[in-house]
Amino acid sequence: MQTITTHNGIPIPNFMYGTAWKKADTDRYVQAAVQAGFRAIDTANQLMHYDEARVGEALSALAKQGITRDQLFLQTKFTPVSGQDHRTPYDPMAPVGKQATQSFESSLEHLRTDFIDSYVLHGPYGRWELEQEDWDVWTALEHLYQEGRVKMIGISNVQALQLQLLCELANVKPMVVQNRCYAALGWDQAVREICRDHDIVYQGFSLLTANRGVVQNPEVGAIAERCNTGPAQVIFRFAQQVGMLPITGTTNTQRMTDNLDIGRVELTPEDIARIETIAV
Repeated sequence: MQTITTHNGIPIPNFMYGTAWKKADTDRYVQAAVQAGFRAIDTANQLMHYDEARVGEALSALAKQGITRDQLFLQTKFTPVSGQDHRTPYDPMAPVGKQATQSFESSLEHLRTDFIDSYVLHGPYGRWELEQEDWDVWTALEHLYQEGRVKMIGISNVQALQLQLLCELANVKPMVVQNRCYAALGWDQAVREICRDHDIVYQGFSLLTANRGVVQNPEVGAIAERCNTGPAQVIFRFAQQVGMLPITGTTNTQRMTDNLDIGRVELTPEDIARIETIAV
């Protein structure tokens, strides 16, 4: 699998498997995805939408099959109290920086590992700007990075102004950004431009579910037919060719294989330009 390199020189596989909403089947689907060829796994320490411990169960099973921890890229997230239910994996009364560290230690136990490749703030505390809590959490993430316990740090669900502030003022600027990517907003153009300017890897999620009209658009269908692939694969390949790292959460093993086969597809500049603006 090809990789994308962050500004600190760490490579990430250029397609990632997401584990949200898999619940009790998380371990089964993670094993299937890795067996299909995925080598980057995204999860979060948030039981509302993820089951991080079952990702760890899958990793243990895969190790017995010869696919060991060093062959995989693991990304998890610290989710603030506002994004948790009653099952917080840290002391909700502790200072937020301490919460991030406690959540990290819990993730190590869940994932049965002694380091995390990428540790991400699941979403800022502020809606448009950064609050003091954001800086406190980011300082905790910086410490984990400087200690070598994580290879990179990042932020998810972030607005352009917030990301710009983080890049300008943080001691360690983010290496990854993970956002829901809407075609109607130019595929998150403003945030992607900041990522390009600062050599940050942009991870796009909900590329299909947030853009059903685009996936079903006859023009995308025509591109897919010409390239002998499916419309979903066209969107994923478009994402890669414009510099994104796409995330898929499919539970269909054939689609896992089809998605990993998109490297053979080469969209033309005209294809890319049309998809960039198809919903704007």
